[in-house]
Amino acid sequence: MADTARAAAVPDWVLKFMDAIDTLEFGEGFAPLTEDTDMFFGTAHLHGVEAIKAFFVKIDEPLVITHEVLEFWTAGDGVRLLRGEATMARKSEPDKVVRAPFTHIFYLDREEPVRVRTIRITAGPLQTDTVM
Repeated sequence: MADTARAAAVPDWVLKFMDAIDTLEFGEGFAPLTEDTDMFFGTAHLHGVEAIKAFFVKIDEPLVITHEVLEFWTAGDGVRLLRGEATMARKSEPDKVVRAPFTHIFYLDREEPVRVRTIRITAGPLQTDTVM
């Protein structure tokens, strides 16, 4: 059985998720995540919405950051893919801006309401010494 991804409009829940990461105000943006959600970010593996929130606070709190979704696709079995670009700078050096590509793969448990089972994130390449 062959299944292909199809380009689609970026759903509101994805835009809210990205905004939550940028603002670190998790409310509605993190509603699709549960205590059973797993997130893989590089070598990090986090389990549960609270651990995922804490991770984003740790890596993004020192930064001024904006995530922009450039492309979004839907695939079978609840798989959703996005490609984007993050623009970021350390709060202490806001004029040293870097951009990094990122990809998110969401595996959904269900569509209505959206519940995310797993998120896999890759980011970079990135000039890490500029923002870390």
